[in-house]
Amino acid sequence: MEAHATEGLTQESLRPNAACTPACPARYLGGMYELEKFPQSVGYQYELETRRIRVAVRPAYLDDQSNPEDDRYVWSYTVTIENRGSEPVQLLSRTWNIVDGTGRMQEISGPGVVGAQPVIAPGESFQYTSGCPLETASGSMSGRYQMKSASGESFEAEIPAFLLESPYERRQIH
Repeated sequence: MEAHATEGLTQESLRPNAACTPACPARYLGGMYELEKFPQSVGYQYELETRRIRVAVRPAYLDDQSNPEDDRYVWSYTVTIENRGSEPVQLLSRTWNIVDGTGRMQEISGPGVVGAQPVIAPGESFQYTSGCPLETASGSMSGRYQMKSASGESFEAEIPAFLLESPYERRQIH
């Protein structure tokens, strides 16, 4: 069973803010995750498993919410968190590292994701979609979730580094 949560991706909800400022260190991305190529319309999916928690991310450039003339580039990203372990886990908080095309990094932390702190049973997954605006035509994101197992153990599940690419600038992972 897969749970879904979608955060509204509107002009208002994705207005530029200090949390998403400009960079893209592609040189650090190699070897950090499995990379699957899907048809061009779907893009890349980035995956990483930590302690039997598989995190998969699929970013997408949102042309209809972007305005390159005003240095506004917007992406959505869909995250699937799958519990491949033997006991339930709860996602308590998240930390994102957002790097824009100029190399500026911003760290963003907060409770849960899209207003939820889901409990994910063994063999199940939780999926949500959120977004990030940047002032540059490319960037990258990575991060981690603070998790707690049913037995009370706290641990971090890594979020794979992924590229935010637009038709205005493309980066290669080497």
